[in-house]
Amino acid sequence: MKLEMICTGEEVLAGQIVDTNAAWFANTLMEKGIECQRRVTVGDRLEDLVAVFEERSTQADIILVNGGLGPTSDDLSTEAMALAMGVPLVENQEWRVKLEDWFSRNNRVMAESNLKQALLPEGAVMIDNPFGTACGFAVKLNRAWLFFTPGVPFEFKRMVTEQFIPFVEERFSLPESVAVSKLLTLGRGESSLADELEVIDLPEGITLGYRSYMPYIEIKLFARGQAAIDCLPGIKAEIKTILGNGVVAENITTLDQVIHERLLNTGLSLSVAESCTGGMITSGLVAFAGSSSYLHHGLVTYSNEAKVKVLGVSPQTLEDYGAVSIATVEEMAKGARGILESDYALATSGIAGPEGGTLDKPVGTVAIALATKSCVYSQMVKLPGRSRALVRALSTAVAYDMLRRELSGEAVVVDYSSFSRFSK
Repeated sequence: MKLEMICTGEEVLAGQIVDTNAAWFANTLMEKGIECQRRVTVGDRLEDLVAVFEERSTQADIILVNGGLGPTSDDLSTEAMALAMGVPLVENQEWRVKLEDWFSRNNRVMAESNLKQALLPEGAVMIDNPFGTACGFAVKLNRAWLFFTPGVPFEFKRMVTEQFIPFVEERFSLPESVAVSKLLTLGRGESSLADELEVIDLPEGITLGYRSYMPYIEIKLFARGQAAIDCLPGIKAEIKTILGNGVVAENITTLDQVIHERLLNTGLSLSVAESCTGGMITSGLVAFAGSSSYLHHGLVTYSNEAKVKVLGVSPQTLEDYGAVSIATVEEMAKGARGILESDYALATSGIAGPEGGTLDKPVGTVAIALATKSCVYSQMVKLPGRSRALVRALSTAVAYDMLRRELSGEAVVVDYSSFSRFSK
């Protein structure tokens, strides 16, 4: 079975929005053992849409078409598909009733333009969209089934999960049993990871890949067939042995999720004081529902005055060591923890750049501390100063990792191969 995806929209083609739907779709299908073999992005031009539908329908077995099902003049996917098939558009009575009911339930007046969304190519199979006004549909052209979904991410993801995947499973023979396992790494470069893992003799049916999304690099193990699946635990153990501290999570994509899951419903509490990270540590946690059960507060104490007045950092400490120092960040962590007597507190202070660095403390110098009820752990790291965003993201990840290690009973302060560390 050959699966492809066609993404539509001038704003996607022009780079005005990032196509997160495509990345999510390919990853979701990969975990089902179905690899997306080609992706095409096309703008809102009728002739281009017709051409790409005609061309790809002769090459693929099934094509997911995303976007262009709205009520406006630049939503052309349905019309283009009808032209490619050589059939008229006809009103789907079932969807018209659903449209009218949707607007009625939401106490809104349906615009005349919305009736366009009830028009489908003659012979199309209607695909229900329980959450919006854009009707999905599927048609057969040449060799391929084309399955149309709206571009709104929430609607798209539900339709893929609940309708597209069953549609595929019903009509096509899927590959043999597959399993996917992911290892999250921190503080390693992609090329160095590849070099270190080159020594592994992968059994037949297991492939190894890498995905870089700073500050992390994900190692993905894909096993095809039961024999390969049976070998997967041993290969994962070998990778963990080789990389040691570099592996920070398994089958989880970010460390904020790790911290959230570790603290949720435990009765433990956390406070955060941030300078250079500017709220990133706190923001990562509050993105998850239920974080209020453990997160006491997050303070962005950017100025020295805030560090003194809010966190109780000694003016003499700032005078003697500076804001970016182990001494200062330790007092920040202790101050943040003491406000509500939290079990843990994280603190950061650094030079994110692109300016502000010195010979002694260049851009990328960051002090990070973790305060517990019994002690304070701290470190000064020299992160790659390639961009302000990277320095802040790496600082946040290292702070999470310190807390993760404490919660796991591991050494809190460790070396990372891609950047240096200076302890007190």
